[in-house]
Amino acid sequence: MSDSPQETEVDWFIFVAGSLLLVAVIIPIVFAPDASRELIANVFTFLTTEMGIVYIIAATLIFVFLLVVAVSGWGRIRLGDQPPQYSSASWIAMLFSCGIGASLIYWGAAEWVFYYLDPPFGIEAKSDEAVLWAMSYGMFHWGPVGWALYCLPAIALACSYHIKKIPSLRLSDACEPVLGSYTHRIPGRIIDLLFIIGLLGTAATGLGLGTSVVASAATRMTGLEDGFEMQAIIIFIVTITIAFSVYRGMDGGIRLLSNINMSLALILVTFVLLVGPTRFILEMAIVSIGHITSNFVRMMTWADPLERSSFVESWTVFYWAWWLALGPFVGMFVCKISHGRTIREVIFGMLGWGSLGCWLFFIVFGNHAFFLEQQGILPIVQEASEVSPSAAIASIIAILPFGTFWLFYLAVIGIIFTATTYDSASYTLAAGASRYLGEHDHPARWHRVFWAAALGILPACLLYLGGIRVLQTASVVASLPLLLVYLMLAVSIVRTLSSAVATKD
Repeated sequence: MSDSPQETEVDWFIFVAGSLLLVAVIIPIVFAPDASRELIANVFTFLTTEMGIVYIIAATLIFVFLLVVAVSGWGRIRLGDQPPQYSSASWIAMLFSCGIGASLIYWGAAEWVFYYLDPPFGIEAKSDEAVLWAMSYGMFHWGPVGWALYCLPAIALACSYHIKKIPSLRLSDACEPVLGSYTHRIPGRIIDLLFIIGLLGTAATGLGLGTSVVASAATRMTGLEDGFEMQAIIIFIVTITIAFSVYRGMDGGIRLLSNINMSLALILVTFVLLVGPTRFILEMAIVSIGHITSNFVRMMTWADPLERSSFVESWTVFYWAWWLALGPFVGMFVCKISHGRTIREVIFGMLGWGSLGCWLFFIVFGNHAFFLEQQGILPIVQEASEVSPSAAIASIIAILPFGTFWLFYLAVIGIIFTATTYDSASYTLAAGASRYLGEHDHPARWHRVFWAAALGILPACLLYLGGIRVLQTASVVASLPLLLVYLMLAVSIVRTLSSAVATKD
Protein backbone atom coordinates (compact mmCIF):
# COMPACT_ATOMS: atom_id res chain seq x y z
CA MET A 1 0.00 0.00 0.00
CA SER A 2 1.60 3.22 -1.08
CA ASP A 3 1.63 6.41 0.94
CA SER A 4 1.79 8.95 -1.87
CA PRO A 5 1.21 12.64 -0.98
CA GLN A 6 -2.11 12.53 -2.82
CA GLU A 7 -3.20 9.47 -0.89
CA THR A 8 -2.28 10.77 2.55
CA GLU A 9 -3.56 14.35 2.28
CA VAL A 10 -5.35 15.04 5.55
CA ASP A 11 -8.27 17.43 5.96
CA TRP A 12 -6.75 19.22 8.92
CA PHE A 13 -9.88 21.18 9.80
CA ILE A 14 -11.88 17.97 10.31
CA PHE A 15 -8.96 16.19 11.95
CA VAL A 16 -8.25 18.93 14.50
CA ALA A 17 -11.90 19.88 15.16
CA GLY A 18 -12.88 16.22 15.67
CA SER A 19 -9.98 15.67 18.06
CA LEU A 20 -10.79 18.81 20.06
CA LEU A 21 -14.46 17.79 20.36
CA LEU A 22 -13.41 14.40 21.71
CA VAL A 23 -11.23 16.10 24.34
CA ALA A 24 -14.04 18.55 25.19
CA VAL A 25 -16.38 15.64 25.96
CA ILE A 26 -13.84 13.62 27.94
CA ILE A 27 -12.63 16.38 30.30
CA PRO A 28 -15.95 17.03 32.12
CA ILE A 29 -16.61 13.26 32.38
CA VAL A 30 -13.26 12.72 34.10
CA PHE A 31 -13.34 15.77 36.40
CA ALA A 32 -17.09 16.06 37.11
CA PRO A 33 -18.52 12.54 36.84
CA ASP A 34 -21.60 13.08 39.04
CA ALA A 35 -22.74 16.20 37.21
CA SER A 36 -22.01 14.52 33.86
CA ARG A 37 -24.07 11.48 34.85
CA GLU A 38 -27.07 13.63 35.80
CA LEU A 39 -26.83 15.73 32.65
CA ILE A 40 -26.65 12.63 30.46
CA ALA A 41 -29.77 11.13 32.07
CA ASN A 42 -31.73 14.36 31.55
CA VAL A 43 -30.60 14.70 27.94
CA PHE A 44 -31.64 11.13 27.11
CA THR A 45 -35.10 11.61 28.61
CA PHE A 46 -35.66 14.91 26.80
CA LEU A 47 -34.49 13.74 23.38
CA THR A 48 -36.32 10.41 23.33
CA THR A 49 -39.54 11.93 24.66
CA GLU A 50 -39.71 15.18 22.71
CA MET A 51 -37.95 14.08 19.50
CA GLY A 52 -38.99 10.43 19.41
CA ILE A 53 -41.71 10.86 16.79
CA VAL A 54 -39.18 12.47 14.43
CA TYR A 55 -37.01 9.35 14.53
CA ILE A 56 -40.00 7.08 13.91
CA ILE A 57 -41.15 9.11 10.89
CA ALA A 58 -37.60 9.34 9.50
CA ALA A 59 -36.95 5.60 9.82
CA THR A 60 -40.25 4.72 8.14
CA LEU A 61 -39.76 7.11 5.21
CA ILE A 62 -36.16 6.00 4.64
CA PHE A 63 -37.14 2.33 4.55
CA VAL A 64 -39.92 2.97 2.01
CA PHE A 65 -37.69 5.26 -0.07
CA LEU A 66 -34.95 2.64 -0.41
CA LEU A 67 -37.43 -0.06 -1.47
CA VAL A 68 -38.74 2.27 -4.18
CA VAL A 69 -35.20 2.99 -5.41
CA ALA A 70 -34.30 -0.72 -5.42
CA VAL A 71 -37.31 -1.91 -7.46
CA SER A 72 -37.22 1.05 -9.87
CA GLY A 73 -35.03 1.33 -12.94
CA TRP A 74 -32.45 3.11 -10.81
CA GLY A 75 -31.75 -0.18 -9.06
CA ARG A 76 -30.04 -1.52 -12.19
CA ILE A 77 -27.40 1.22 -12.21
CA ARG A 78 -23.95 -0.26 -11.60
CA LEU A 79 -21.44 1.36 -9.29
CA GLY A 80 -18.34 1.69 -11.43
CA ASP A 81 -17.37 0.01 -14.67
CA GLN A 82 -15.44 -3.02 -13.41
CA PRO A 83 -16.47 -6.38 -11.86
CA PRO A 84 -16.88 -6.50 -8.05
CA GLN A 85 -13.56 -6.39 -6.23
CA TYR A 86 -14.66 -8.87 -3.55
CA SER A 87 -16.52 -12.16 -3.74
CA SER A 88 -20.13 -12.14 -2.56
CA ALA A 89 -19.18 -14.09 0.58
CA SER A 90 -16.41 -11.65 1.55
CA TRP A 91 -18.62 -8.67 0.69
CA ILE A 92 -21.45 -9.95 2.90
CA ALA A 93 -19.00 -10.77 5.72
CA MET A 94 -17.48 -7.29 5.60
CA LEU A 95 -20.76 -5.36 5.42
CA PHE A 96 -22.20 -7.43 8.28
CA SER A 97 -19.10 -7.26 10.47
CA CYS A 98 -18.78 -3.55 9.82
CA GLY A 99 -22.39 -2.84 10.74
CA ILE A 100 -22.75 -5.18 13.73
CA GLY A 101 -20.32 -5.46 16.61
CA ALA A 102 -20.41 -7.41 19.85
CA SER A 103 -23.56 -5.45 20.71
CA LEU A 104 -25.39 -8.24 18.87
CA ILE A 105 -23.99 -10.81 21.30
CA TYR A 106 -24.78 -8.52 24.23
CA TRP A 107 -28.46 -8.18 23.29
CA GLY A 108 -29.10 -11.30 21.21
CA ALA A 109 -29.67 -13.69 24.10
CA ALA A 110 -31.43 -11.43 26.59
CA GLU A 111 -33.07 -8.42 24.92
CA TRP A 112 -36.37 -10.30 25.06
CA VAL A 113 -36.19 -10.16 28.88
CA PHE A 114 -36.84 -6.42 28.96
CA TYR A 115 -39.76 -6.67 26.53
CA TYR A 116 -41.15 -9.61 28.51
CA LEU A 117 -41.10 -7.58 31.74
CA ASP A 118 -42.28 -4.32 30.15
CA PRO A 119 -44.09 -5.19 26.88
CA PRO A 120 -45.46 -2.65 24.38
CA PHE A 121 -49.11 -1.82 23.60
CA GLY A 122 -50.18 -2.06 27.24
CA ILE A 123 -49.88 -5.86 27.22
CA GLU A 124 -49.72 -7.67 30.54
CA ALA A 125 -46.14 -8.39 31.61
CA LYS A 126 -44.99 -12.05 31.57
CA SER A 127 -48.13 -13.16 29.72
CA ASP A 128 -48.15 -15.50 26.72
CA GLU A 129 -48.80 -12.50 24.48
CA ALA A 130 -45.85 -10.70 26.06
CA VAL A 131 -43.64 -13.69 25.16
CA LEU A 132 -44.65 -13.42 21.51
CA TRP A 133 -43.91 -9.69 21.32
CA ALA A 134 -40.69 -10.11 23.31
CA MET A 135 -39.35 -12.69 20.85
CA SER A 136 -40.35 -10.52 17.89
CA TYR A 137 -39.33 -7.02 18.88
CA GLY A 138 -35.60 -7.70 19.15
CA MET A 139 -35.61 -9.06 15.61
CA PHE A 140 -37.59 -6.01 14.48
CA HIS A 141 -35.12 -3.56 16.02
CA TRP A 142 -32.21 -5.40 14.36
CA GLY A 143 -34.04 -5.91 11.06
CA PRO A 144 -34.63 -4.15 7.73
CA VAL A 145 -35.64 -0.74 9.12
CA GLY A 146 -32.41 -0.44 11.10
CA TRP A 147 -30.33 -1.59 8.13
CA ALA A 148 -32.14 0.97 5.96
CA LEU A 149 -30.63 3.68 8.18
CA TYR A 150 -27.22 2.22 7.33
CA CYS A 151 -28.08 1.86 3.66
CA LEU A 152 -29.19 5.40 2.78
CA PRO A 153 -25.72 6.94 3.35
CA ALA A 154 -24.15 3.98 1.51
CA ILE A 155 -26.22 4.69 -1.61
CA ALA A 156 -25.68 8.46 -1.39
CA LEU A 157 -21.91 8.06 -1.03
CA ALA A 158 -21.86 5.46 -3.81
CA CYS A 159 -23.62 7.95 -6.09
CA SER A 160 -20.93 10.57 -5.57
CA TYR A 161 -17.96 8.19 -5.36
CA HIS A 162 -18.70 5.61 -8.05
CA ILE A 163 -21.21 7.32 -10.37
CA LYS A 164 -20.10 10.96 -10.28
CA LYS A 165 -16.45 9.90 -9.73
CA ILE A 166 -15.80 12.42 -6.94
CA PRO A 167 -12.54 11.14 -5.37
CA SER A 168 -13.62 11.64 -1.77
CA LEU A 169 -15.58 9.70 0.84
CA ARG A 170 -16.88 12.72 2.70
CA LEU A 171 -20.55 13.25 3.53
CA SER A 172 -20.38 16.78 2.19
CA ASP A 173 -19.51 15.48 -1.28
CA ALA A 174 -22.46 13.07 -1.11
CA CYS A 175 -24.67 16.14 -0.45
CA GLU A 176 -23.15 18.11 -3.36
CA PRO A 177 -26.35 18.00 -5.49
CA VAL A 178 -28.05 19.93 -2.67
CA LEU A 179 -25.18 22.06 -1.34
CA GLY A 180 -23.76 23.08 -4.70
CA SER A 181 -20.98 25.66 -4.28
CA TYR A 182 -21.28 25.40 -0.49
CA THR A 183 -20.03 21.78 -0.46
CA HIS A 184 -16.52 22.78 0.58
CA ARG A 185 -17.53 25.83 2.62
CA ILE A 186 -19.18 26.20 6.03
CA PRO A 187 -22.31 23.99 5.50
CA GLY A 188 -20.24 21.18 4.02
CA ARG A 189 -17.56 21.51 6.67
CA ILE A 190 -20.19 21.17 9.41
CA ILE A 191 -21.67 18.06 7.78
CA ASP A 192 -18.25 16.38 7.70
CA LEU A 193 -17.75 17.28 11.34
CA LEU A 194 -21.16 15.82 12.25
CA PHE A 195 -20.00 12.52 10.75
CA ILE A 196 -17.02 12.47 13.12
CA ILE A 197 -19.26 13.33 16.10
CA GLY A 198 -21.83 10.67 15.21
CA LEU A 199 -19.27 7.93 14.84
CA LEU A 200 -17.34 8.77 18.00
CA GLY A 201 -20.57 8.84 20.01
CA THR A 202 -21.97 5.55 18.74
CA ALA A 203 -18.60 3.84 18.74
CA ALA A 204 -18.58 4.43 22.47
CA THR A 205 -21.84 2.50 22.77
CA GLY A 206 -20.71 -0.46 20.69
CA LEU A 207 -17.27 -0.71 22.25
CA GLY A 208 -18.78 -0.43 25.71
CA LEU A 209 -21.27 -3.25 25.13
CA GLY A 210 -18.63 -5.42 23.48
CA THR A 211 -16.32 -4.87 26.42
CA SER A 212 -19.09 -5.96 28.79
CA VAL A 213 -19.51 -9.27 26.90
CA VAL A 214 -15.79 -10.06 27.11
CA ALA A 215 -15.61 -9.01 30.77
CA SER A 216 -18.56 -11.23 31.76
CA ALA A 217 -16.99 -14.23 30.03
CA ALA A 218 -13.62 -13.54 31.68
CA THR A 219 -15.26 -13.14 35.10
CA ARG A 220 -17.10 -16.44 34.75
CA MET A 221 -13.87 -18.23 33.76
CA THR A 222 -11.48 -16.71 36.29
CA GLY A 223 -13.61 -15.47 39.16
CA LEU A 224 -12.02 -12.01 38.89
CA GLU A 225 -14.22 -9.00 39.55
CA ASP A 226 -15.93 -7.44 36.52
CA GLY A 227 -14.98 -3.84 37.30
CA PHE A 228 -13.71 -0.78 35.51
CA GLU A 229 -10.11 -2.02 35.66
CA MET A 230 -10.93 -5.25 33.80
CA GLN A 231 -13.02 -3.38 31.22
CA ALA A 232 -10.23 -0.85 30.66
CA ILE A 233 -7.79 -3.70 29.98
CA ILE A 234 -10.23 -5.25 27.50
CA ILE A 235 -10.71 -1.92 25.70
CA PHE A 236 -6.93 -1.67 25.45
CA ILE A 237 -6.71 -5.16 23.90
CA VAL A 238 -9.52 -4.39 21.45
CA THR A 239 -7.92 -1.06 20.52
CA ILE A 240 -4.59 -2.76 19.80
CA THR A 241 -6.41 -5.33 17.62
CA ILE A 242 -8.20 -2.56 15.74
CA ALA A 243 -4.98 -0.60 15.22
CA PHE A 244 -3.18 -3.69 13.90
CA SER A 245 -6.04 -4.50 11.53
CA VAL A 246 -6.31 -1.02 10.04
CA TYR A 247 -2.53 -0.82 9.77
CA ARG A 248 -2.59 -3.99 7.66
CA GLY A 249 -5.16 -2.37 5.37
CA MET A 250 -8.39 -3.40 3.68
CA ASP A 251 -7.38 -6.82 2.35
CA GLY A 252 -4.66 -7.88 4.78
CA GLY A 253 -6.52 -6.72 7.88
CA ILE A 254 -10.19 -5.75 7.64
CA ARG A 255 -11.32 -8.35 5.07
CA LEU A 256 -9.34 -11.13 6.75
CA LEU A 257 -10.66 -10.32 10.22
CA SER A 258 -14.24 -10.04 8.91
CA ASN A 259 -14.07 -13.51 7.32
CA ILE A 260 -12.62 -14.99 10.51
CA ASN A 261 -15.33 -13.25 12.52
CA MET A 262 -18.16 -14.68 10.42
CA SER A 263 -16.73 -18.20 10.56
CA LEU A 264 -16.33 -18.14 14.34
CA ALA A 265 -19.81 -16.70 14.84
CA LEU A 266 -21.45 -19.36 12.65
CA ILE A 267 -19.61 -22.13 14.53
CA LEU A 268 -20.92 -20.86 17.88
CA VAL A 269 -24.48 -20.37 16.63
CA THR A 270 -24.55 -23.81 15.01
CA PHE A 271 -23.21 -25.50 18.15
CA VAL A 272 -25.81 -23.84 20.40
CA LEU A 273 -28.58 -24.77 17.96
CA LEU A 274 -27.53 -28.42 17.82
CA VAL A 275 -26.89 -29.02 21.54
CA GLY A 276 -29.78 -26.84 22.70
CA PRO A 277 -33.55 -27.41 22.37
CA THR A 278 -33.38 -27.49 18.56
CA ARG A 279 -37.06 -28.16 17.89
CA PHE A 280 -38.18 -25.45 20.34
CA ILE A 281 -35.77 -22.92 18.81
CA LEU A 282 -36.97 -23.62 15.27
CA GLU A 283 -40.65 -23.57 16.23
CA MET A 284 -40.25 -20.23 18.01
CA ALA A 285 -38.32 -18.91 15.02
CA ILE A 286 -41.19 -19.64 12.64
CA VAL A 287 -43.72 -18.12 15.04
CA SER A 288 -41.61 -14.98 15.58
CA ILE A 289 -40.98 -14.40 11.88
CA GLY A 290 -44.67 -14.87 11.15
CA HIS A 291 -45.56 -12.45 13.93
CA ILE A 292 -43.17 -9.79 12.64
CA THR A 293 -44.45 -10.21 9.08
CA SER A 294 -48.08 -9.74 10.08
CA ASN A 295 -47.36 -6.81 12.43
CA PHE A 296 -44.45 -5.11 10.64
CA VAL A 297 -46.29 -1.90 9.73
CA ARG A 298 -47.77 -1.60 13.22
CA MET A 299 -44.36 -1.99 14.86
CA MET A 300 -42.72 0.43 12.44
CA THR A 301 -45.28 3.20 13.04
CA TRP A 302 -46.07 2.70 16.74
CA ALA A 303 -45.49 5.99 18.60
CA ASP A 304 -47.51 5.31 21.78
CA PRO A 305 -49.53 8.57 21.71
CA LEU A 306 -51.36 7.62 24.93
CA GLU A 307 -48.00 7.13 26.68
CA ARG A 308 -48.92 3.80 28.26
CA SER A 309 -45.24 3.08 28.89
CA SER A 310 -41.74 4.27 28.00
CA PHE A 311 -41.18 1.32 25.64
CA VAL A 312 -40.95 3.33 22.43
CA GLU A 313 -38.63 5.96 23.91
CA SER A 314 -36.34 3.50 25.69
CA TRP A 315 -36.04 1.02 22.84
CA THR A 316 -37.32 1.89 19.37
CA VAL A 317 -36.22 5.54 19.42
CA PHE A 318 -32.85 4.58 20.92
CA TYR A 319 -32.28 1.95 18.25
CA TRP A 320 -33.23 4.23 15.36
CA ALA A 321 -30.94 6.92 16.77
CA TRP A 322 -28.11 4.41 17.15
CA TRP A 323 -28.47 3.02 13.60
CA LEU A 324 -28.81 6.55 12.22
CA ALA A 325 -25.68 7.87 13.95
CA LEU A 326 -23.64 4.86 12.77
CA GLY A 327 -25.14 5.05 9.27
CA PRO A 328 -22.59 7.40 7.65
CA PHE A 329 -19.71 5.27 8.91
CA VAL A 330 -21.21 1.98 7.72
CA GLY A 331 -22.35 3.62 4.48
CA MET A 332 -18.88 4.98 3.82
CA PHE A 333 -17.31 1.56 4.33
CA VAL A 334 -19.94 -0.32 2.29
CA CYS A 335 -19.56 2.23 -0.50
CA LYS A 336 -15.81 1.60 -0.57
CA ILE A 337 -16.19 -2.20 -0.89
CA SER A 338 -19.16 -2.19 -3.32
CA HIS A 339 -17.45 -1.16 -6.55
CA GLY A 340 -18.97 -3.12 -9.44
CA ARG A 341 -22.27 -3.95 -7.74
CA THR A 342 -25.65 -2.55 -8.66
CA ILE A 343 -27.64 -0.23 -6.44
CA ARG A 344 -30.26 -2.96 -6.12
CA GLU A 345 -27.61 -5.43 -4.94
CA VAL A 346 -26.40 -3.02 -2.28
CA ILE A 347 -29.89 -2.20 -0.97
CA PHE A 348 -31.21 -5.75 -0.86
CA GLY A 349 -27.82 -7.03 0.31
CA MET A 350 -27.77 -4.72 3.32
CA LEU A 351 -31.46 -4.99 4.20
CA GLY A 352 -31.58 -8.73 3.52
CA TRP A 353 -28.26 -10.29 4.51
CA GLY A 354 -27.74 -7.81 7.34
CA SER A 355 -31.13 -8.57 8.87
CA LEU A 356 -30.80 -12.33 8.42
CA GLY A 357 -27.43 -12.34 10.16
CA CYS A 358 -28.88 -10.48 13.16
CA TRP A 359 -32.00 -12.63 13.25
CA LEU A 360 -29.90 -15.78 13.41
CA PHE A 361 -28.43 -14.63 16.73
CA PHE A 362 -31.79 -13.61 18.19
CA ILE A 363 -33.46 -16.82 17.06
CA VAL A 364 -30.82 -19.21 18.41
CA PHE A 365 -29.54 -17.44 21.53
CA GLY A 366 -32.77 -15.69 22.46
CA ASN A 367 -35.00 -18.74 22.19
CA HIS A 368 -32.41 -20.96 23.87
CA ALA A 369 -32.30 -18.49 26.77
CA PHE A 370 -36.10 -18.38 27.00
CA PHE A 371 -36.20 -22.19 27.10
CA LEU A 372 -33.71 -22.24 30.00
CA GLU A 373 -35.86 -19.70 31.87
CA GLN A 374 -39.12 -21.56 31.27
CA GLN A 375 -37.66 -24.89 32.33
CA GLY A 376 -36.18 -23.43 35.50
CA ILE A 377 -32.64 -24.31 34.43
CA LEU A 378 -31.26 -20.77 34.65
CA PRO A 379 -32.81 -17.54 36.06
CA ILE A 380 -32.20 -15.62 32.83
CA VAL A 381 -34.81 -12.94 33.56
CA GLN A 382 -33.36 -12.18 36.96
CA GLU A 383 -29.73 -12.16 35.82
CA ALA A 384 -30.33 -10.05 32.69
CA SER A 385 -32.48 -7.48 34.49
CA GLU A 386 -30.59 -7.29 37.80
CA VAL A 387 -26.99 -7.83 36.63
CA SER A 388 -26.62 -7.39 32.86
CA PRO A 389 -27.45 -9.10 29.55
CA SER A 390 -23.76 -9.92 29.15
CA ALA A 391 -23.80 -11.80 32.47
CA ALA A 392 -26.81 -13.76 31.20
CA ILE A 393 -25.08 -14.81 27.95
CA ALA A 394 -22.01 -15.88 29.97
CA SER A 395 -24.23 -18.06 32.17
CA ILE A 396 -25.87 -19.61 29.11
CA ILE A 397 -22.52 -20.42 27.52
CA ALA A 398 -21.08 -21.77 30.79
CA ILE A 399 -23.62 -24.63 31.02
CA LEU A 400 -22.99 -25.83 27.46
CA PRO A 401 -20.95 -29.02 27.01
CA PHE A 402 -17.26 -28.02 27.41
CA GLY A 403 -18.49 -24.77 28.94
CA THR A 404 -15.07 -23.42 29.94
CA PHE A 405 -13.83 -23.74 26.37
CA TRP A 406 -16.91 -21.94 25.02
CA LEU A 407 -16.54 -19.15 27.59
CA PHE A 408 -13.01 -18.58 26.30
CA TYR A 409 -14.43 -18.78 22.77
CA LEU A 410 -17.07 -16.16 23.70
CA ALA A 411 -14.38 -13.81 25.00
CA VAL A 412 -12.35 -14.22 21.81
CA ILE A 413 -15.34 -13.75 19.53
CA GLY A 414 -16.39 -10.71 21.58
CA ILE A 415 -13.01 -9.10 20.98
CA ILE A 416 -13.03 -9.95 17.27
CA PHE A 417 -16.66 -8.86 16.78
CA THR A 418 -15.86 -5.51 18.35
CA ALA A 419 -12.62 -5.14 16.44
CA THR A 420 -14.16 -5.93 13.05
CA THR A 421 -16.69 -3.13 13.49
CA TYR A 422 -14.28 -0.54 14.74
CA ASP A 423 -11.34 -1.28 12.48
CA SER A 424 -13.83 -0.32 9.78
CA ALA A 425 -14.76 2.73 11.87
CA SER A 426 -11.11 3.78 12.18
CA TYR A 427 -10.72 3.40 8.44
CA THR A 428 -13.76 5.51 7.65
CA LEU A 429 -12.85 8.19 10.22
CA ALA A 430 -9.52 8.53 8.43
CA ALA A 431 -11.27 8.48 5.04
CA GLY A 432 -13.77 11.13 6.16
CA ALA A 433 -10.91 13.33 7.34
CA SER A 434 -9.00 12.99 4.04
CA ARG A 435 -9.30 15.56 1.26
CA TYR A 436 -8.71 13.08 -1.56
CA LEU A 437 -9.37 9.34 -1.76
CA GLY A 438 -9.59 7.66 -5.15
CA GLU A 439 -11.34 4.35 -5.75
CA HIS A 440 -8.11 2.41 -5.25
CA ASP A 441 -6.52 4.67 -2.62
CA HIS A 442 -6.49 4.39 1.15
CA PRO A 443 -5.91 6.84 4.04
CA ALA A 444 -2.40 6.98 5.45
CA ARG A 445 -1.53 4.28 7.97
CA TRP A 446 -0.68 6.73 10.77
CA HIS A 447 -4.04 8.43 10.18
CA ARG A 448 -5.96 5.15 10.51
CA VAL A 449 -4.04 4.10 13.62
CA PHE A 450 -4.64 7.51 15.25
CA TRP A 451 -8.41 7.13 15.00
CA ALA A 452 -8.18 3.52 16.20
CA ALA A 453 -6.55 4.81 19.40
CA ALA A 454 -9.06 7.68 19.68
CA LEU A 455 -11.99 5.26 19.46
CA GLY A 456 -10.86 3.51 22.63
CA ILE A 457 -10.78 6.64 24.81
CA LEU A 458 -14.43 7.75 24.89
CA PRO A 459 -16.00 4.36 25.77
CA ALA A 460 -13.51 3.96 28.61
CA CYS A 461 -14.63 7.32 30.00
CA LEU A 462 -18.32 6.50 29.62
CA LEU A 463 -17.85 3.11 31.27
CA TYR A 464 -16.20 5.00 34.11
CA LEU A 465 -19.51 6.82 34.60
CA GLY A 466 -21.27 3.45 34.46
CA GLY A 467 -24.65 2.28 33.24
CA ILE A 468 -26.23 1.38 29.90
CA ARG A 469 -28.14 4.68 29.88
CA VAL A 470 -24.86 6.60 29.63
CA LEU A 471 -23.85 4.62 26.55
CA GLN A 472 -27.31 4.91 24.99
CA THR A 473 -27.35 8.68 25.45
CA ALA A 474 -24.10 9.05 23.52
CA SER A 475 -25.80 7.49 20.48
CA VAL A 476 -28.99 9.55 20.71
CA VAL A 477 -27.18 12.87 21.12
CA ALA A 478 -24.77 12.10 18.28
CA SER A 479 -27.60 11.19 15.91
CA LEU A 480 -29.82 14.25 16.33
CA PRO A 481 -27.97 16.67 13.99
CA LEU A 482 -27.72 13.95 11.33
CA LEU A 483 -31.50 13.88 10.77
CA LEU A 484 -31.24 16.92 8.47
CA VAL A 485 -28.19 15.44 6.73
CA TYR A 486 -30.18 12.28 5.91
CA LEU A 487 -32.82 14.43 4.20
CA MET A 488 -30.12 16.03 2.05
CA LEU A 489 -28.67 12.61 1.23
CA ALA A 490 -32.07 11.35 0.02
CA VAL A 491 -32.55 14.39 -2.22
CA SER A 492 -29.00 13.99 -3.54
CA ILE A 493 -29.67 10.35 -4.43
CA VAL A 494 -32.74 11.29 -6.47
CA ARG A 495 -30.94 14.08 -8.33
CA THR A 496 -27.82 12.02 -9.07
CA LEU A 497 -29.67 8.92 -10.26
CA SER A 498 -32.09 10.99 -12.35
CA SER A 499 -29.14 12.70 -14.01
CA ALA A 500 -27.34 9.37 -14.54
CA VAL A 501 -30.37 7.87 -16.29
CA ALA A 502 -30.90 10.99 -18.41
CA THR A 503 -27.24 10.98 -19.48
CA LYS A 504 -27.40 7.30 -20.42
CA ASP A 505 -30.56 7.86 -22.48
